[in-house]
Amino acid sequence: MRHVISVLMANEAGALVRVAGMFSQRGFNIETLNVGPTEDATVSRLTLVTHGTEDVVEQINRQLLKLVDVIDVLDMTGDAHLERELALIKVRPREDDAAIDALAEPYDVVELGGDAGQRTLQFVGSGESLNTFVAALEDAGALVELARSGAVTMTPGDAGLHYEHGASGSDDATF
Repeated sequence: MRHVISVLMANEAGALVRVAGMFSQRGFNIETLNVGPTEDATVSRLTLVTHGTEDVVEQINRQLLKLVDVIDVLDMTGDAHLERELALIKVRPREDDAAIDALAEPYDVVELGGDAGQRTLQFVGSGESLNTFVAALEDAGALVELARSGAVTMTPGDAGLHYEHGASGSDDATF
């Protein structure tokens, strides 16, 4: 089963390596991995997608929480969450640009530019929709290059991952 896991972790050198190493040591595969800063410059949010049974993912979450740099872990699978992926896609129309436009229309794709008979497109949407769009481009013989961000997720409303300095009564953050 596909699982989307969000992790809050210290924004420090080596933190990502420790998370990736934990997966590698235990033989778990990471399908996608995305890391970026949060509203707090000392904390990063890591979103990863992996496959496994409920028991395996529960074990992954427990192991992640044992890492010194990890603040919190949330498995969003099965819960309400927003999920998007960004892709930059280079295409070369076979005959005319209208065919590419027709394929892109249902996906709200934005053209970023083009030259030398190629166009660069930006896609933002679900991974499933992106897979469908890329397959259509491949079938049309138009796909030249693809760069994907991997999943980025957030829970709606008040639920989610939050880190507040001083939550334990101190103004100093400790990880």
